[in-house]
Amino acid sequence: MSSRNFRVNRQIRVPQVRLIDHNGEQVGIVNTDDARRRADEAGLDLVEVSPTAEPPVCRILDFGKFKYEQRKKEKGGSKGHAGGMKELRVRPMIDKHDLDYRIKQGRGFLEEGHKVQVVCVFRGRQMDHPEHGHRVMAEVAEALADLSKIESSPKLLGRRMTMLLAHK
Repeated sequence: MSSRNFRVNRQIRVPQVRLIDHNGEQVGIVNTDDARRRADEAGLDLVEVSPTAEPPVCRILDFGKFKYEQRKKEKGGSKGHAGGMKELRVRPMIDKHDLDYRIKQGRGFLEEGHKVQVVCVFRGRQMDHPEHGHRVMAEVAEALADLSKIESSPKLLGRRMTMLLAHK
């Protein structure tokens, strides 16, 4: 139900409602006039949150704040933050310092709660030596073992070897 379709205060015309007070505690079934009076005493609104229930469920709350939170909920958590996936790209012949830096980045991602997908990209003749990719993956997994567990072991798909690490 979108935020503009909620019945508020005098728009609620049923004789009785199931009331939830401003503290979130269920009061029970009360007359609508009594529920409106309680909302007025609290300086808040009586909002019908579940019109299909028998009797309808109403809450005592600040309707403006409620509408704002409903709009926010409808937009959803489209921002990909903690719990999302981050990717570390490495090469099979990566330099020691570069690998250490990638491991440091991976550690930061895991500490924030992200999953980390380690991707080793092969070029040209490097495909003849997948063991180099396995060595790099093992080194990353070992360096991050204190923070993570291997969710999917290294798999070679085309020219990419992937491994997924999740926070312990």
